[in-house]
Amino acid sequence: MDKELRVIISGGGTGGHIFPAVSIANAIKSLRPDAKILFVGALGRMEMQRVPAAGYEIKGLPIRGFFRPLWKPANIGVAIDYLKSKWLAKKILKQFRPQVAVGVGGYASSAALGAANSLSIPTLIQEQNSYAGLANKTLAKSASKICVAYEGMERFFPADKIMLTGNPVRQTLLETTITREDAVRSLGLDPAKKTILLVGGSLGARTINESVLQHLDLVKSSDIQFVWQTGKYYSTSINEQLKNETIPNLKVTDFITDMGAAYKAADLVISRAGASSISEFCLIGKPVILVPSPNVAEDHQTKNALALANKDAAIYVKDAEAPAILLKLAIETVQDDAKLKSLSENVLKLALPDSAEIIAKEVIKLAQ
Repeated sequence: MDKELRVIISGGGTGGHIFPAVSIANAIKSLRPDAKILFVGALGRMEMQRVPAAGYEIKGLPIRGFFRPLWKPANIGVAIDYLKSKWLAKKILKQFRPQVAVGVGGYASSAALGAANSLSIPTLIQEQNSYAGLANKTLAKSASKICVAYEGMERFFPADKIMLTGNPVRQTLLETTITREDAVRSLGLDPAKKTILLVGGSLGARTINESVLQHLDLVKSSDIQFVWQTGKYYSTSINEQLKNETIPNLKVTDFITDMGAAYKAADLVISRAGASSISEFCLIGKPVILVPSPNVAEDHQTKNALALANKDAAIYVKDAEAPAILLKLAIETVQDDAKLKSLSENVLKLALPDSAEIIAKEVIKLAQ
């Protein structure tokens, strides 16, 4: 038996970083059940709850993002926290003694992988987006391997280190055995009718929500069913606005626990264009209208969306145009069976299955 495998996995901030990180950890565990895995995250961020819930230990760093513009006085405190985080990360690594460190993006990974580099521990980066983030671009110079989800990433990274693996996604989505009919019924809806699922991530997406609120008349007059995940951030105000409305074909919820069933029920999805979501649509072959968030670094969601739209594998709607056109376009699209079929076939062609296992094998190779 090989000597005990010890791996650090770092990153987070959003579900888009956490799902791949946990998937990689699970894949390492299934290949090497003896593996000891420690996560390093940012205090106060989502990973501090989600990672322990997935069964892994996590250490938090006081790291956070810089304010824009960079000359804001508040950034002095941010810089101090960054230096403190680098010192703490080095201490954690010296105590844990990993043979390899994995970074999935997010604030914490820059400190943890920076510390790994200074201790000559091999590092692997997993970049989810079609446009590389600042942390990963900086860390790439010292990385041993860079796993990417899109072609053409040599414009950001050294070509000889790149490996096209795709993004690891939530296993539960791929393991869903429920039929479309049962999935629709589980949502209290009619399997004979077409269903549109609107999701804006766990916190919600204001533009997608506005697109529904401004066109409730279209919802009421159509024969389509809508499952609308408002996100926790917006649910109270939306429920308040809908309290005098009775709309039988609109199911409103702040959060969907079983995304596998929700996707199975949907004939068409409306979503932001985060990298993890896109990887999920590719793997399950789901027709989708993408409304990229304009509030992300380097506008990477638009680049993600265009990577699909340019191959007729998704429909792209600009955030600014969505309130006016999104709902009408979705209703027209979901009634066009030929369009749904071609979107599904084209998005499936872009799928890169077994990403987590491929990355896990690279991690184990680096450790040895």
